[in-house]
Amino acid sequence: MEITMRECKNATILALRGKIRIGSGDVELREAIDCAVAAGAKNVVLDFKGVSRIDSSGMGELVAAHKRLARLDGRLGLMHMSGRLLDVVGASQIVSILDVFGSEEEALKSFQ
Repeated sequence: MEITMRECKNATILALRGKIRIGSGDVELREAIDCAVAAGAKNVVLDFKGVSRIDSSGMGELVAAHKRLARLDGRLGLMHMSGRLLDVVGASQIVSILDVFGSEEEALKSFQ
């Protein structure tokens, strides 16, 4: 899993590339979000454009990140999810607690 971080006006964007599954990507995702929070981020947007797969461990990390950011009065957003990833995440019902956006502009606008 490769993750790049960049700061925007209202959120930190983490661009993800690879698979988010147990033993490969889940720990890296948690550490990247922890790093963003330690740097002062309250709102984090995960860019899924480069993600090919997510399993239940990866979805658990999304829920944990959502809870962590909510305790800081922040939010977690997801963007650029393929239809396949949306199907997987949607089947778990966690999509009902997460903000999902089609574009970066839409995501950043929601954090204003």
